[in-house]
Amino acid sequence: MALYDRILVPTDGSPKGNRAVEHALALAAIHDAEVHALYVVDTASYAGTGMEATWTGIDDLLREDADEAVARVEALAEGTDVAVETSVVEGSPGREIVRYATDAGCDLIVMGTHGRGGIDRLLLGSVAERVVRRSAVPVLTVRLGEETEGSTVEEAEPADDAGATDDAGTTDT
Repeated sequence: MALYDRILVPTDGSPKGNRAVEHALALAAIHDAEVHALYVVDTASYAGTGMEATWTGIDDLLREDADEAVARVEALAEGTDVAVETSVVEGSPGREIVRYATDAGCDLIVMGTHGRGGIDRLLLGSVAERVVRRSAVPVLTVRLGEETEGSTVEEAEPADDAGATDDAGTTDT
């Protein structure tokens, strides 16, 4: 039995965001799962600003960006056996990501986070934080940005048995 069957990866189409996509694709390959790539056009941020009148003019541009973003996920999956389903929705990103995960029956959400703290987080909020708080399914957050150091998905290896305990609870040495 696979741990994950459907993995949701919300994307903004940014090169930094590809790191979360790569994690989602690697997990999907391991678990023989499909990936759902979701782009949320953030219409909630325009509400009440007077921008509604010009929305029809920028709607096509935003839709084009959205289509390119989910197509990038498909391109990253080329050469793998991972099936990718793409969707573009409009609304508040945090709310729509959780809604999509529920409606599509996803068992995991893999998403990037910029790791903001302090006043930036207070003022800007965090879509990832909202999703973590509201989601009924597990959320794996992947730190994005230049400040990120550590292994890549390709460098990850299973841990050896050093320090593992046997059935009697004693440690192997």
